[in-house]
Amino acid sequence: MDKRVAGYDLARALAVIGMVVVNFKIAMHAKVAGAPGWLRLFDVIDGRASATFVILAGVGLSLLSARGRASNDAAQIRADRVTLLKRAAFLFAAGLLYVQIWPADILHFYGAYLLIGAAALTWRSGALLAAAAAMVLGFALLASFHNYEQGWNWQTLAYADFWRPAGFLRNLLFNGFHPVLPWAGFLLLGLALGRLDLRAPAVRARVFGAGLLLALAVEAAVWWGAGHAAPGAGVWAVAWSSQPMPPLPLYWLAAAGSACAGIAACVAAGERWRDARWLAPLVHTGQVALTLYVAHVVVGMGLLDAAGRLEDQSFAFAVGSALLFCLAAVLFAHLWRRRFRHGPLEWLMRRCAG
Repeated sequence: MDKRVAGYDLARALAVIGMVVVNFKIAMHAKVAGAPGWLRLFDVIDGRASATFVILAGVGLSLLSARGRASNDAAQIRADRVTLLKRAAFLFAAGLLYVQIWPADILHFYGAYLLIGAAALTWRSGALLAAAAAMVLGFALLASFHNYEQGWNWQTLAYADFWRPAGFLRNLLFNGFHPVLPWAGFLLLGLALGRLDLRAPAVRARVFGAGLLLALAVEAAVWWGAGHAAPGAGVWAVAWSSQPMPPLPLYWLAAAGSACAGIAACVAAGERWRDARWLAPLVHTGQVALTLYVAHVVVGMGLLDAAGRLEDQSFAFAVGSALLFCLAAVLFAHLWRRRFRHGPLEWLMRRCAG
């Protein structure tokens, strides 16, 4: 396969746009109640965009290591692992700086996922999927015996003992915004997905169909459970939910299914309209995703905060301002990539970590 598949960058761009919308809603405490029906579509992407982003990271790891795995070159595989470990350290450190201004940061979690990805780089696809399933079940088991809400103030979304060792590990592994259990399973799924040639129409169709069927089946189960299943105790009171917190099995399956279907659809679009003028700005947006992820808080929310429009806003205002930022981000990414090979933070990461 070519080193760059346009559809993956398109999917990454859409995932970043989705994450911006979700995070603007969180920052503004925007409630969907009372919003027009069509706007409610933006409420269903919670946890889906970020899951897609992590799965795409796994795809990227698979593509990065393809040459070493294909030739069984131990030296090349070792070099790939070293690169991943350096990037994991960079993202972990950057995330801990970023969390000072954005508590819902995913970058430091991302660093932990990359550690696992580096270890799993040469695993067979079956082992990757089994490990992902074990993480989903492991979280469910842990949530059955430990208090998922420990440390949280749900009104302010503050985490009481984040900077204490026990609290930090609990948040990182179990009950943070994107805990290793089960979120690292998305990365492992992406590693397996990246082994497939999605540019082949038959393969792409199977991935799209399986992902869509899984997502629809889970949402149907959620709908049925909401009306018929008896509520459980503790964290299992929301067992029949596909919301991302807590990340119970139904959420994970729904997010994995919709992400796989969406990625396959984006690859199809990338193959169909590879030379279309409208595609290039979105592809460029996906290529500077790290820069835009940081900028949406530092620049986007920063400007709204300075204007006194960041807190307690309507759902429509949150979505509208997020989409306005995304429009500016796409324009910036396109103009930047026409002059430079990497985004600003992407360049810094490569400079520091290879």
